[in-house]
Amino acid sequence: MTESSKYLVVGAGLAGAAAAWKLAAAGHEVTILERDEPASHRGSSHGSARIFRYAYADEFYARAVAESRTLWNELEQLHGADLIDPVGAVDHGTHRDPEQLARVLAAVGVEHNLLTADQARQRWPQIQFESPVLWQPGAGVIDAEGSVNAMVAQARKHGARLLTDWTVASVQERSHGYRLVRDNGETFDAENVVIAAGGWLPQLLGQLPLPSGFLAGIPKFTVRQEQVFHFHYREANKTRQAWPTFIHNNGYIEVYGLPGGRDAGFDGQKVAEYNGGRIIPSAADQTGVVDPANRERVVDYVRMNLPGLDPEPYAETTCLFTNTPSEDFVIDRAGGLTIVSPCSGHGAKFAPLIGEWAAGLATGTRDVPARFRAATL
Repeated sequence: MTESSKYLVVGAGLAGAAAAWKLAAAGHEVTILERDEPASHRGSSHGSARIFRYAYADEFYARAVAESRTLWNELEQLHGADLIDPVGAVDHGTHRDPEQLARVLAAVGVEHNLLTADQARQRWPQIQFESPVLWQPGAGVIDAEGSVNAMVAQARKHGARLLTDWTVASVQERSHGYRLVRDNGETFDAENVVIAAGGWLPQLLGQLPLPSGFLAGIPKFTVRQEQVFHFHYREANKTRQAWPTFIHNNGYIEVYGLPGGRDAGFDGQKVAEYNGGRIIPSAADQTGVVDPANRERVVDYVRMNLPGLDPEPYAETTCLFTNTPSEDFVIDRAGGLTIVSPCSGHGAKFAPLIGEWAAGLATGTRDVPARFRAATL
């Protein structure tokens, strides 16, 4: 017998969990279908360390971060514990343009300081600086897995169901909605479907009954198998509280780092080259194998720029980044299908807001920014 639900959310990562929370909290019947388990290690929302920052060259995104922080506060209050560790963030490098970032934050009204390289070196001697440095005291580290579980818990508190090990093979349009077909042939019916499949979306798009014009307007997704490395703190900077998150772009390499979470023993800094991984067709093609050349580049970077770290990684792993050419998100709807791709390279910090946008679009109660809609309808 085919089960049914008014709203189905495909994917229990940060975006899907947020959409399910907001839909269920608004009183809708919601079922979440997850191919593995919430915050799966095969997706983009696993682990306990993602950067929360306000610094964007685009004022739109800086304002969206501020709006999202209000929703994070709501979630933390409901959850009964913090989900963002406010360690602060620094942005620096000749190609990061900290002065422009500071102008944007001033326009948005976000607390910040613009420091000289000497001032920054005095405060954080464990980091090398060659340019002005933007400091954001309200930034920090998101517990990604903890946040997914908190949002799923809130959705379930409002009556949502969670079905795990449910892989969607195809979606069929029917007279009163959609029928989702599982990889084992089982089916599930829904009036409305929110697709928040992350790195699996490129593989799934061709199985969705979407108008050709809508599909043509969706930008090309690029899925990368990124690599991250954990480096022990040297004795002088042993505690993670001494370390902010950072983004550094010197024109040769763009690197980000943040205090590692519980999945790396809270014992070092997580460092990675931004978009340094190889491109793969979809999440289904990930291997989990670290590229030795990428490891060498990051180790060389740490040796030259982070004197507060032991330059030998004690842990390493791969993860998924799913990006569009502009790095804008895709949040759009055709019929009863809502497509949500928050672009995991920088989407985690917006998760509750993305959930609110997606839920509003799926229910017809709220529009989303035009920049997230398909170009051709």
